[in-house]
Amino acid sequence: MRNAVLLTINFIFFLSALYGQTEDAKLKISPLTGDFYIYSTYNTYEGYRIPANGMYLVTNNGVVLFDTPWDTTQFQPLLDSIRLKHRQDVTMCIATHWHSDRTEGLEYYKQLGIKTYTTRLTDELCKKNNKKRAEYLIEGDTVFHIGPYSFETYYPGEGHTTDNIIIWSGKEKILYGGCLIKGADAENLGYLGDANVTEYYSTLKKVQKKCPDPKFIIISHSDWNDTNSLKNSIKLAKKLKKKNR
Repeated sequence: MRNAVLLTINFIFFLSALYGQTEDAKLKISPLTGDFYIYSTYNTYEGYRIPANGMYLVTNNGVVLFDTPWDTTQFQPLLDSIRLKHRQDVTMCIATHWHSDRTEGLEYYKQLGIKTYTTRLTDELCKKNNKKRAEYLIEGDTVFHIGPYSFETYYPGEGHTTDNIIIWSGKEKILYGGCLIKGADAENLGYLGDANVTEYYSTLKKVQKKCPDPKFIIISHSDWNDTNSLKNSIKLAKKLKKKNR
């Protein structure tokens, strides 16, 4: 009896670690809506532990991953967690711009036979900056149909980087903004070393027009539960544009 109790306790701790639901976990998975889920990994930037949010979609034809973990130790644990939780394998991954917090796992997943995608512009920047590269290139804005689901990759223009795209799931009203959109309580637009500070505002306005009345706005490094994130980012980008005239 005692051994059975110990086995049960150990299994609970295993699941907790695998799904990353403890406070200091390296990987956290949260339900969004329907078959969409948010996963978060972490890395240290300028002395702070920073979350990096990604998303995945579960279909009968496999799981679609949007961006890769930032933490290199979590490439395989994410796949294992998805497999255990949904009994499905990741078959496809799309990265939304060339920075490492979006692309770091592309080569790892490509070697496992997962179809990896970026835009051609992102691939050029990955090559130029010695970042991981995808196997397949997206030519222009593209609608993907996976099982009963569809989503569109959309390039609104330069902002956080010259190549940043967003992903829009129109039926579910999910705007996956990546690093282009900042948090609802953000006081600035974050790292601007590769940004276009004069075009950022018009780029975000195009996103707003493309994705009317989103129910969910998923952003990379802040709380994704507040849909005021896009409005706040537009306000910040407008100030930035005036400052840099």
